[in-house]
Amino acid sequence: MSAMVLGGRYQVQDKIGAGGMATVYRGLDEVLGRTVAIKTMLPQYANDPSFAARFKQEAQAAAALQSPYIVSVYDWGKDADTYYIVMEYLRGTDLKSGIRKHGALDCKKVAQIGSQIAQALSEAHKHDIIHRDIKPQNIMVQPDGNVKVMDFGIARAKNSHLTQDNSVLGTAHYVSPEQTQGKELGPTTDIYSLGIVMYEAATGQVPFQGDDAITVALKQVNEQPKPPSQLNPAVDPSLEAIILKCMQKNPADRFQTADELYRTLRDYLAGRMQSVNTATSMLPVQPTNKLERGAGVIPAKNATATMPRVERANRYRGQSATEQAAAQEAERARKRRRNTILGVIGGIAAVALIIFSVVTLLGNNTAMTTVPSLAGMTQEQATDALKERGLDIGEVQTGFSDEYPEGQIYEQNPSALSEVPEGTSVNIRISQGPSATQETTVPDLKNLTEEEAQKKLEEYNLLWRKGEDVEDDDIPEGRVATQDKEPGSKEDVNTTVTYHLSSGSGEVDVPDVKNDTEDEARKTLQDAGFEVAASQYVNDDEVPSGSVVYTDPEAGTTVEKGSTVTLYVSSGPAAPEEQDIPNTYGWTYSEAYSFLTNLGFKPILALGCPSDGIVIDWSPSGTAPLGAEIVLTTQSLTTGGQTGGQTGGQTGTEVTDPNGGEQTGGQTGTEVTDPSGGEQTGGQTGTETGGDIGTGAEVTDPSVDHTGAGANSLGNSYHN
Repeated sequence: MSAMVLGGRYQVQDKIGAGGMATVYRGLDEVLGRTVAIKTMLPQYANDPSFAARFKQEAQAAAALQSPYIVSVYDWGKDADTYYIVMEYLRGTDLKSGIRKHGALDCKKVAQIGSQIAQALSEAHKHDIIHRDIKPQNIMVQPDGNVKVMDFGIARAKNSHLTQDNSVLGTAHYVSPEQTQGKELGPTTDIYSLGIVMYEAATGQVPFQGDDAITVALKQVNEQPKPPSQLNPAVDPSLEAIILKCMQKNPADRFQTADELYRTLRDYLAGRMQSVNTATSMLPVQPTNKLERGAGVIPAKNATATMPRVERANRYRGQSATEQAAAQEAERARKRRRNTILGVIGGIAAVALIIFSVVTLLGNNTAMTTVPSLAGMTQEQATDALKERGLDIGEVQTGFSDEYPEGQIYEQNPSALSEVPEGTSVNIRISQGPSATQETTVPDLKNLTEEEAQKKLEEYNLLWRKGEDVEDDDIPEGRVATQDKEPGSKEDVNTTVTYHLSSGSGEVDVPDVKNDTEDEARKTLQDAGFEVAASQYVNDDEVPSGSVVYTDPEAGTTVEKGSTVTLYVSSGPAAPEEQDIPNTYGWTYSEAYSFLTNLGFKPILALGCPSDGIVIDWSPSGTAPLGAEIVLTTQSLTTGGQTGGQTGGQTGTEVTDPNGGEQTGGQTGTEVTDPSGGEQTGGQTGTETGGDIGTGAEVTDPSVDHTGAGANSLGNSYHN
């Protein structure tokens, strides 16, 4: 099959990805000679006007965006029934694959990726475009470490009229609460999704998980995420605060613009912690389900109470008056205790706010200093280094580190090079050495789809890598054929397992190219992966010249991919060979016709000649090719033995002598009246009319009538 060319210039090559609405191919811009990515709408959507309009809108919207962190759109169009978008071809891997392979990323890397995505969103939001599907699968990490935001497949401009489909089109793990509830969306919905992307990059897992999309979506609306540091202690508080502010349920509590988020992440990367703290200072307190001592329930901000409502009239049904009074008094006591606890909590919060305000005011006049890097130091060395900067050692914790030996600091907070007030305490974490290795069992991936294999490896706490496809006669194309780690073997957690997908059978059937032209047949075989040898040419009466008569191996034969096939091409019918034309003189026409036909000639009777006559001539003579027409000339004759009929009574044999022997014989027989004369006359007559055949009739006894015998001899010789 020849490569499809769209729009007269974009050659469609191999498939590199697929989504819910479109398939993406690597392609070639034949005009500019550059590799491109070509997205084509799936056939089932191409005939749907609403999807076609959305596809067109995506192209127009994305083409208007100019950012180093957004994939460039070069062109779009429709070719026959195919809608397509031509985009920048990116090399690298998507962020989701990177997280799966490497696990949680370093805080600085998370912030760098987040700031670049925020810049991409800032550009889109300036054009009133909400992406609505920000997730790691749509973030391409390039070889240089920078990212590009892809797939505006469900992006929608604010002024778009495509409002009939209000369903949630994003992935449930990353959609905002308002997106799940079908509410109007703004820039903050992308900021929420970006917060989840950073959460996953920092911890290695998404904040909300469930068995299905609905369960996850409900958690997006109703549940608060665990702080990232609970899943990964290496996440520092400042980055955690940024992530959690992005993920606030109420859009008004988030960063209000992508540009604001970008500036905060930029300050974090530059170590300007005061700016970060200011940006996140109004972060609402994370709600918990229970008070620390188990007394009472504190509802989340803007949350709906979940305690079942009990009607007062039914509350004490079935109790006596005394019992009801006791129960009511107990309830009043519980309320007093609850109010006391809430009052204490409120007081603590007020005091904390006052302290924060005082510290902030005093901080304006406090000398600032730079936090030194403590990584690799012992606790004693760190204490001395901090004192030199007017800082103190704060909380000391321990943890496992594969990078730093036991006893060395591998983490600090505030981070190195941060600007902080003098007297600030720096918390440190000291290495206990490499973490204890845990083992897991390698699952059998054979015959699983790629998605199933990756999910299975994740269940067993293993990382994965896709190797080169391999041929396999037993495993269908696209399913796992082999893996580098033996199923059932024990491996360390987070070991990478490389799997290889089947590219299908290594054997193929030779296509049937009979009657195709030589060029068509050669191209068909080459497209099917065969080598084609120099053609051989053969004569054939049925297949037109220049077309294939047969192949070697013949059509339908199962052979290995890449086998060599020889074409046998018709050069037309073979040139006819010259054959001798046999002598059929004196044969009846029917005998001559049968004999010549069996030899391969085409005998026909000359015009006006009797079909019951004897052959006396033919044309052509000598030689002619088989199949040539042979014109036979015939003539009817009666025997010269009519004399015998009159004298001996034996006349009856037909003689077809062209010289008129019939007449001569007849006349001579009439003239013979004397037996002795009849002998002589009959002998002469036979000689003249029949030649040597008649001469053999000897008449020696005048008393015996031999004239008829002579005539019979004449006629029989002609006939045989």
